[in-house]
Amino acid sequence: MIQRFLIAAALTVATALPAAAERLSLAEISRYLNQLQTAQGAFTQINDDGTIDTGTIYIKRPGRARFEYAAPNPALVLAGAGSVAVFDGRSNTGPDVYPLNQTPLSIILAENVDLTRDRMVVGHTSDANTTTVTAQDPDNPEYGNIQLVFTGNPTELRQWKIDDGSGSTTTVVLGEMRVGASISNRQFDIRREADRRGNR
Repeated sequence: MIQRFLIAAALTVATALPAAAERLSLAEISRYLNQLQTAQGAFTQINDDGTIDTGTIYIKRPGRARFEYAAPNPALVLAGAGSVAVFDGRSNTGPDVYPLNQTPLSIILAENVDLTRDRMVVGHTSDANTTTVTAQDPDNPEYGNIQLVFTGNPTELRQWKIDDGSGSTTTVVLGEMRVGASISNRQFDIRREADRRGNR
């Protein structure tokens, strides 16, 4: 299932949080996401059944992400060319493929993120350290939602939690992210990866 692999990358365990922070505005968060071109780093995924996976994530906005899972999980998840592909790693058949725009991940990978759009944000809260925004496709709330956690000074995405619309949730916690590095588009080429694996 896609929710197992788009595990809402749960927050950075290793990175210290600021002592206090004001709630980040939706305009500021949108600005941050729109200027984020590339990022890569470690992630920890907490699956709906409580199991934990780790790996490396690559993001290249708009529209592209790569989740490489560490052993013993042989899975690979690619978002690119408007699709999300889940490679099992234990099978020589092709990946399971889903339209990206039918997953909450599309909200942060969109070419123009606008969290001020009517009915997109259904939750906007803060505590002493973080700002949490819950967003959904306003025209298709049945696709589920994504809960994004940010710290400020400077604004940084720390984790997200995806509810796939069927009651299953996945949390992804981001480690220290390297921002602005060059990442080849080939990293997100679903067909190329399928050919490389000999998938039919």
